[in-house]
Amino acid sequence: MPGLFLCLILTVMAQALQAGEEHLTGHPYVEALVLAILLGTALRTAWVPGARFKAGIAFSAKQVLEVAVVLLGASVSLGAIVASGPALLAGIVGAVALTILASCAICRALGLPVRMALLIACGNAICGNSAIAAVAPVIGADSRDVAAAIAFTAVLGVLMVLGLPLFVPLAGFGEHQYGVLAGLTVYAVPQVLAATVPVGTLATQVGTLVKLVRVLMLGPVVVVLSLIAPRLPADGARAGAPGRLGFFKLVPWFILGFLALATLRALGFIPEDWLQPLSRIAGFLTIVSMAALGLGVDVRILAQVGGRVTLGVTASLLVLLAIAVLLIRGLGVG
Repeated sequence: MPGLFLCLILTVMAQALQAGEEHLTGHPYVEALVLAILLGTALRTAWVPGARFKAGIAFSAKQVLEVAVVLLGASVSLGAIVASGPALLAGIVGAVALTILASCAICRALGLPVRMALLIACGNAICGNSAIAAVAPVIGADSRDVAAAIAFTAVLGVLMVLGLPLFVPLAGFGEHQYGVLAGLTVYAVPQVLAATVPVGTLATQVGTLVKLVRVLMLGPVVVVLSLIAPRLPADGARAGAPGRLGFFKLVPWFILGFLALATLRALGFIPEDWLQPLSRIAGFLTIVSMAALGLGVDVRILAQVGGRVTLGVTASLLVLLAIAVLLIRGLGVG
């Protein structure tokens, strides 16, 4: 309860700040989702929550956001997936594969161990910390490499959420194009929400759908890595032998729940007057999870991560951004 209550306090503060923005300017230039991350990050940097807060913060960051993502499915029409066309879906698959290969090449060129390179590549290309956590036991990654990759990805993920909307005027993207860009580059599903809500509803829906296709790529990627893991060179100390993951590790339950609600809506089983309340509940829970995400980020961690890891993750992310922009331009996404 203490950790959950702390996240709720930050959520209320973020919503109050957004309401103040709307009162003063008529428009929330910084949404409550982003404000919750900033408040959580500022608090975490100044103060480390004690043990009694950790369970509630972890619950808010994981279970609460998973429920929020499931409920979000009721506000998304499967028709948007069909409208995106097979070319975009194929492009997402190709972008993930190309990013993994390019990122591995960059990290290896920087002298990083092969397993560390794979962790960074999969984290950037698919879904950040979740992909790192799923891939690590399959390839037998060293626990210190896992910790370093996750720590830096957490910080970089927040920076992406805050900085990506600034890319819209620079690239001249419309809402649909920006949604594809966010879905291809932002790490986690709730972070996609935080990065797209300030831009518009269309950007949020397209970004979420593109992101879910990326997340579904985790299954095939893990299967491929499990086949090549025995052939990987030894990196020294390792956390253990390569392992196997169950179905719900490859395809998280909340993605299935999201798709189930989207299907139920498409079939007309969810009444129209339920959609707005469900959307509001999902939005509130997402802000709670963003506060928890901020509480898990200490910006001082950047000084503790090795220079080669920092350069490798950053370069890999820039490659992903370049691939995403080329995909959007090449497919003529409008």
